[in-house]
Amino acid sequence: MISEIGKYFMFIGSLFTNREEFRTYYKLVLEEAVSIGIGSLFLVALVSTFMGAVTTVQTAYNMVSPLIPNYVISQVVKEMTVLELAPTIIAVIFAGKVGSSMAGGIGTMRITEQIDALEVMGINSVSYLVLPKIVASILMYPLLVIVAGICSLLGGYIVGTVGGIITPHDYVYGLRYSHNEFTITFALIKSVVFAFLVSSISSYQGYYTQGGALEVGISSTKAVTNSVIAVLLSDYFLAQLLLNK
Repeated sequence: MISEIGKYFMFIGSLFTNREEFRTYYKLVLEEAVSIGIGSLFLVALVSTFMGAVTTVQTAYNMVSPLIPNYVISQVVKEMTVLELAPTIIAVIFAGKVGSSMAGGIGTMRITEQIDALEVMGINSVSYLVLPKIVASILMYPLLVIVAGICSLLGGYIVGTVGGIITPHDYVYGLRYSHNEFTITFALIKSVVFAFLVSSISSYQGYYTQGGALEVGISSTKAVTNSVIAVLLSDYFLAQLLLNK
């Protein structure tokens, strides 16, 4: 366990040695950003919309006291979405879709000796292959979290108003009521950390794949598992660090 953590940090350190020219990374980052952002947009929007809708219905179901105003429903949906559901739940989906793809792609390059060919040509394969993926993830994942938050609140609005759970005025009032701007900042901080963890851990698992096609699948599974564990642990520590008064 300790040796794996040390190997991971050495892997991260090698990202910044013997780098290529900036224009090389510029093209690679753009390609990865399109693949990560556009490729994940539909799934993120779909999941977050239903996530907001279900949260609205369940919050309304558990409001048994007539003394609680209806706008509390949208207030709860907003706080849950911004603080936890949008950055963290989407990170799990991000690890399953993007992380496994990164691990599988780099793992395939490893077993087909493409990475060895890069090393023979004097190219730092870690920096060339992994750094653009990490930078693109850090750039695109916060945008996906913003989209997820908007879709979640929109899904809650549609279900709440169409289903007669809450009036449009009360829903919008609840979103504006007692708004704390730091919650959005906190969500974006978490999204940057989660993007780095998922992309770096997935790339690490793929880079050190050994064997054949079966081991590529195993590396992809380990990438998703370890990324999700890292996301949940970092979520707890960030909450303790930034929210604990």
